Amino acid sequence: MNRTRHTGGRPTRSAGADRGGRFRSRKPGRQSASPAPRRQEFALPVTLTEPLPAVETFAELEMPARLTAALVQQGLTTPFPIQAATLPNALAGRDVLGRGRTGSGKTLAFGLPVLARLDGQRAQPRRPLALVLVPTRELAQQVTDALTPYARALRLRLATVVGGVSIGRQAGVLRGGAEVVVATPGRLKDLIERDACRLDEVAVTVLDEADQMADMGFMPQVTQLLDQVPANGQRLLFSATLDRNIDQLVRRYLDDPVVHSVDPSAGAVTTMEHHLLHVRDADKHTAATEIAARDGRVIMFLDTKHAVDGLVKHLLSVGVRAGALHGGKSQPQRNRTLAQFKDGQVTALVATNVAARGIHVEGLDLVVNVDPPGDHKDYLHRGGRTARAGESGTVVTLVLPHQRRAMDRLMADADIAPRTAVVRPGDAELQRITGARTPSGVPVVIAVPVAEGAERGGRGGSGGRRRRGAGAARGGNGRPGARTRRSAPRSN
Repeated sequence: MNRTRHTGGRPTRSAGADRGGRFRSRKPGRQSASPAPRRQEFALPVTLTEPLPAVETFAELEMPARLTAALVQQGLTTPFPIQAATLPNALAGRDVLGRGRTGSGKTLAFGLPVLARLDGQRAQPRRPLALVLVPTRELAQQVTDALTPYARALRLRLATVVGGVSIGRQAGVLRGGAEVVVATPGRLKDLIERDACRLDEVAVTVLDEADQMADMGFMPQVTQLLDQVPANGQRLLFSATLDRNIDQLVRRYLDDPVVHSVDPSAGAVTTMEHHLLHVRDADKHTAATEIAARDGRVIMFLDTKHAVDGLVKHLLSVGVRAGALHGGKSQPQRNRTLAQFKDGQVTALVATNVAARGIHVEGLDLVVNVDPPGDHKDYLHRGGRTARAGESGTVVTLVLPHQRRAMDRLMADADIAPRTAVVRPGDAELQRITGARTPSGVPVVIAVPVAEGAERGGRGGSGGRRRRGAGAARGGNGRPGARTRRSAPRSN
């Protein structure tokens, strides 16, 4: 297939796709899939063109010299497997469907081709040249932070578009011009409706963590946005899991994509230990407290924001420097808590699934599921906050007697063979696995910046209007629609 390279104009779609990017049958046997994996994970026969071979170093890639130099300045010379496999094809203008476990380097795998393609170009006001769609605010910020050094090297402008902060300020940035927009679907849709952004000049579109966007109910918004992007553009879709929830996206919007499944979701992860700790109901709270009091940082996941707030209040009262992260918190609060966790002011981050993706903390070696996740994908993404980029880490799940059978099924679905132990508070085994210890018992207070109250006034999703219960409308676990009257969910 003859794709225009990143140094030229937009790639041209093959004759097999209509103007909407939808597949027409191009070859006999197009619908005869190869045998599906046991969990029916993404069985579409999508690749018709031979992919380019993987590379061993960034220097082998045809990228602008300033971009390669920026990688060297950041200490990066050897790509991670997902980058080595997908970058040659993405830089050549191919559509790419990439599967790699969370923390495996997907951001640069799509970010470098996007920036390389836009080198030397300048966006008109309100008309970005590239779009990166993500499911959560935290992931949007992480993507922006990761790409900023490289965008700066090429003098390209990034704009982050998410809910929870001033929409007027974001509209102003877009009207001033930005080559790359990193956005959650709901806020971008709001800005388009305000005529602050148009997608008719987007040459390359990225969908990051598309499976979570489907799980969170954002697929109608995603497809509405993709329908506004020129059909002859390049599409890059990356995720830790590719299942049948996103089949419609691949069928409708990707043209003969190169498929790479690198370092799959579980089996190849040799740097991560998994433990199921069987505890009695009466011991769970104390065991969680002792784990939180360990010497070192930990992320602890619970099901609801009420449970998160309750545990944080208790931990602070016994001397553990804890902070809460959930959908009921304003964006300034969430940003502040994450910053305090990263710099060590907070050592135990207690969160709902809102923290399961999009958070990268250097040196985090323990994730604890105080409440077991609902499915294997949530488990993998929660656990992916540790053992990132080749580091080691441990994932621990506290399992009550009535949860044992469900957790065994979940582990089987995730292709994980965990180590199992029966523990009680104070046990040497609990201490060995998690570093648990008895808290000091001296209450602590985490300082709140004075400026945060003023920042919170800019919150809200529509022109600065304060919506009653805006946090609750997203539900206790960060998912939209729990208490909202909207017909479609808004991204957070």
